[in-house]
Amino acid sequence: MIGKEKLFARLEKVLAYSPADETEIIYVGNESGLTRYANSAIHQNVFENNSKIYFRTVFGKKIGVASTNSLVNSDLKKTLENSCEIAHNQPENPNFPGLPGPAKYREIDTFDQKTANFTPRNRAMEVKKIIKIADREKFTLAGAFATTMGEIAIVNSKGVHAYQPITSASINMIAMSDNSSGYAAGLSRGVDNIDFEKLAETAVKKCALSQNPISLEPGDYEVILEPAAVGALLEWINYVGFGSKSFQDKTSLLAGKIGKKITSSMISIVDNGLNAKSVAFPFDFEGVPKKKVTIIDKGVARGVVYDRTAALKAKTKSTGHALTPESSGMGAIALNLEMAPGKTPRSQMIKKVKRGILVTRFHYINGFIDTPNAVLTGMTRDGTFLIENGEIKSGIKNLRFTDAMMRSFKSVKAISRETELIESWWDAVGCIRAPTLHLGSFKFTGKTEF
Repeated sequence: MIGKEKLFARLEKVLAYSPADETEIIYVGNESGLTRYANSAIHQNVFENNSKIYFRTVFGKKIGVASTNSLVNSDLKKTLENSCEIAHNQPENPNFPGLPGPAKYREIDTFDQKTANFTPRNRAMEVKKIIKIADREKFTLAGAFATTMGEIAIVNSKGVHAYQPITSASINMIAMSDNSSGYAAGLSRGVDNIDFEKLAETAVKKCALSQNPISLEPGDYEVILEPAAVGALLEWINYVGFGSKSFQDKTSLLAGKIGKKITSSMISIVDNGLNAKSVAFPFDFEGVPKKKVTIIDKGVARGVVYDRTAALKAKTKSTGHALTPESSGMGAIALNLEMAPGKTPRSQMIKKVKRGILVTRFHYINGFIDTPNAVLTGMTRDGTFLIENGEIKSGIKNLRFTDAMMRSFKSVKAISRETELIESWWDAVGCIRAPTLHLGSFKFTGKTEF
């Protein structure tokens, strides 16, 4: 960690050398430790200390981007020069609105000192505890436990000075027998907020319940989707449907449907980077304050997220969702998705299913089949169960699903009042908060032999 004042001083010194009409410098630094374990033993500890510094220079409407991971002053100057040279050789971008000016940001506590100080030994002690829980049932345990601290700073020639320190802790675990497995995971800005032993007990219980799985024929089933499964679906739906580019390209599931009902009225989805109980972050990678954006409100499509370039094209305002410069071609993407909780206790949801399937999580999801209809396909994994008359009867062999998500989301029977934080591609500055979903219809199209 460099710290706010030192980091600003270093970046401003380089900013002063820029010959461009407008210049932006973004610093993303992190120190992360990772403990991997398999066969109920730690087999790897990794530590990374890295930073990436992006330069965006503007001459008129011509924009150049270059980056480095060196904070040596001569390297920073050289990267600035590279960015300027690239800008001179670019065509003009008529939709570029110029860099933003200074703004006030919501004060959000995103840094936990204990997590920042967590050592490999600390991680090993927690892993030792959860392995003991798996040992009681003679199951093996595998997974990874990461702790990270970092800082993000943005300065530009128009006076933007944005800075935020961050920490995060995340763990995933799979308990395994000869013919079954069970999954659990936890995520938080603070390591003390993760109940490692409770997670291990969940993974072990799922592994025990799914032993000797039976084969079930594909078909249209009532399902209980646990938060990890819901989060995986939302991650893909977001990627292909909730951002500015897909919306403006008319490939989004929301294109042409704003104001129309597209799911059950029980479904509401927002992007809220200001929720301190989540993995919050107060500004985007242009230094624009984040806004809470309603994407689906009681089943009705309401809108998407924007960065400043996409907002100018749409004749609206940025919602504070710009990505880092090298990803700006993707447009804005929601990074703090939340599906609103319902009123049903999670413990009561299975009791309402006459015959259906409980899914712990999905993997190998593909969301590029039919993006306007949000058709996804993927596999179940690490805890898939047959439910009959309100009880889990047995584990079942993994199934492939292929379905249009807005179709299945119209069949909602219940949503849990409890939600969980689910790790996503963008975990340093966001995550997904998901409940458990009870859907009346979900299409499985294939099965496995395991």
